Amino acid sequence: MKKILYLMACLLPTSAMAAETPLSIDRIFQSPALEGAAPKSLKISPDGKRVTFLRGKVTDYERYDLWEYDIASGKTRMLVNSDDLHQGEEQLSDEEKARRERMRVHGSGIMEYHWSDDGTALLFPLAGDAYYYKLSDKRVIPLLQTDAFETDIRFSPKGNYISYVRAQNLYVKHIATGTETALSKDGGGLIKYGMAEFVAQEEMGRMTGYWWSPDESKVAFTRVDESPVEVITRSEIYADSIEMIEQRYPRAGTPNVDIALAVSDVSGKHTDWIDLGIDKDIYLARAKWMRDSTTLTYQWQSRDQQQLELRAYNTQTKQQKVLIKESSNTWVNLHDDLYFLTSKDQFIWASERSGFKHLYLYDLNGKMLRPLTQGQWVVDNLEAVNENSGEVFFTGRKDTPIEKHLYRVSLNGEAVARVSQREGYHDITFGEDASVYVDKYSTINTPFQVSLHKANGEQLTWLEENVVDDDHPLAPYQQQWVKPSFGTLQTADGATLHYRLFTPQKRQGKHPVIVFVYGGPHAQIVTNKWYGNRGLLMQHWVNKGYVVFTLDNRGSNYRGKAFEEPIYQKMGSVEVRDQVEGVKFLRGLDYVDPERIGIYGHSYGGYMALMTMFKAGDYFAAGVAGAPVTDWRLYDTHYTERYMGNPKQVDDAYTASSVFPYADGLKGDLLIYHGMADDNVLFTHSTKLYKHLQDIAKPFEVMDYPGKKHSIRGKQTGIHLYNTITRFFDRHLDN
Repeated sequence: MKKILYLMACLLPTSAMAAETPLSIDRIFQSPALEGAAPKSLKISPDGKRVTFLRGKVTDYERYDLWEYDIASGKTRMLVNSDDLHQGEEQLSDEEKARRERMRVHGSGIMEYHWSDDGTALLFPLAGDAYYYKLSDKRVIPLLQTDAFETDIRFSPKGNYISYVRAQNLYVKHIATGTETALSKDGGGLIKYGMAEFVAQEEMGRMTGYWWSPDESKVAFTRVDESPVEVITRSEIYADSIEMIEQRYPRAGTPNVDIALAVSDVSGKHTDWIDLGIDKDIYLARAKWMRDSTTLTYQWQSRDQQQLELRAYNTQTKQQKVLIKESSNTWVNLHDDLYFLTSKDQFIWASERSGFKHLYLYDLNGKMLRPLTQGQWVVDNLEAVNENSGEVFFTGRKDTPIEKHLYRVSLNGEAVARVSQREGYHDITFGEDASVYVDKYSTINTPFQVSLHKANGEQLTWLEENVVDDDHPLAPYQQQWVKPSFGTLQTADGATLHYRLFTPQKRQGKHPVIVFVYGGPHAQIVTNKWYGNRGLLMQHWVNKGYVVFTLDNRGSNYRGKAFEEPIYQKMGSVEVRDQVEGVKFLRGLDYVDPERIGIYGHSYGGYMALMTMFKAGDYFAAGVAGAPVTDWRLYDTHYTERYMGNPKQVDDAYTASSVFPYADGLKGDLLIYHGMADDNVLFTHSTKLYKHLQDIAKPFEVMDYPGKKHSIRGKQTGIHLYNTITRFFDRHLDN
């Protein structure tokens, strides 16, 4: 990594040359080593002997190779060079393009990989094929040399088979014999087997539609019928063409897919369909096998998302029962924290029934035995269980909601103990036996550092120390680097809100302010975590003399359900009031010019930028709204109805939460930008607002990006976008 960072540093000015030079936008995008070169998809092999990861090439940080760190020898080496297997542009299927967009995965080469259960082999897809790497042979073997593009390629639990979806049917292939078996045959058109539907991928975090039993004897899979879903026609506008796309898109209040769940034996000769109930207008949120390979559990969620059931289906008796019921008057959040113990007939489950997400221990009949964690703080994720020592490891916010730490607790429910020691943000990956873990650590001032630890927190080694020394790309800018302060403020009605504040080193007179906002649910942006290119953009702004402020309003995550729920059927209300409270706080600072405060956000943040400019125009002189939602009726079912209800039942709430009733309140300068091929927040959101603002004769500025999706990716595009935003604020806030 040192060599990589040195090569990147050579592209940047030396410390002496840059002593008085702030970090420019061009330099931000010339320094991918700060984020792009960090190891991705870190995994500890099942035998606990090595750590594997993906790393971008020195010459192209968006093309990835497969690497390993051998724990015993302490040596790092490349296992597979993606260029040795395929070079040039990868022709992805439309399904794979959409899947990667949903996964927020961008790049080429080896983008994902899987370990065999015995730790002797690796499997990874590349350019529509599946490659098998046997560690003992040190060579790569292609397993699927077909004209078709296979997706969701995985090992079976014991590594004897691979499984994949081809042409909307589910297949398994025995590796040793090469025998391929189709578990479904009539997929195609509107019928999909083993595939996650749009809202499952985009909103539920479920990226697959099939699940192997632990003993490899059976596969559970979904059948998705898209015929009930409305067809929308949207345009994807490119630089030299316009494509009219007919897409099955379930807008709020309209029908979802019909979904069914089946279990097939691995031979494909016998398939049983599970009775999901009389009500077909439901969601299948999750599925997972118990250790016995006989019982499949699945999570059934009502259309209004106020009911969630963990159900167990016995494949031998064909009987099923409800193990756990979760309910809420607003919504029940989904999670991935279900763990079946091997040594006892018990499982761990996460719930927000106390108002805060915590872990609970149950028996296999669904009887709650004891809470494992409790208190007015939240668990992030269940990370690992060491059944020999009786320890449960999880990440959470026990010490502060703006940092993520690793903790452990006994299965007996004894006191929680913190494992991670350094203040900051810890993303954790454990090995199978929970004896060692990888810690991807950062702070708002410290780029990602990756280290290997024993389960007690003792550091074994650095995998990527990434220290900011004289050879680091950040070194030339340390004299200008501004460390933000964190704090809290109280709203008029008693809520405590966390903020992050960057202030110029030389505070002379009154400074303009840029408020960076997201504001939406299930997200948090005021954290002591490295913030990538956006964090570097904030450094650029503060070097130019701006104060940069971010506030997590009510409705955001990791503060408990009571903090989230005020937005229920009232999006764009309490969030705006809280952001105004933030501006009132800023106005009380003697170095802030109260007449020169701007706001910027993307996606939900774009919606918030519009709502604050429209509803609180006296507080914001300028705003930038990126890819904004403007009318929640245009957004998808699972996300929108979770927070807003069904528009067929609460149409007035949808009207009140759209931006249009308030557009006449625009007083300051406004810039709207959008990707013209966005298939998430459709370009229609912005064009509809363009027309409305024109109809009421409100001036505004526009910058749209041909061919770009919701994230507006691309190095040159990123430079253009950041410059466009910055120059807009420079013009209108007179910086």
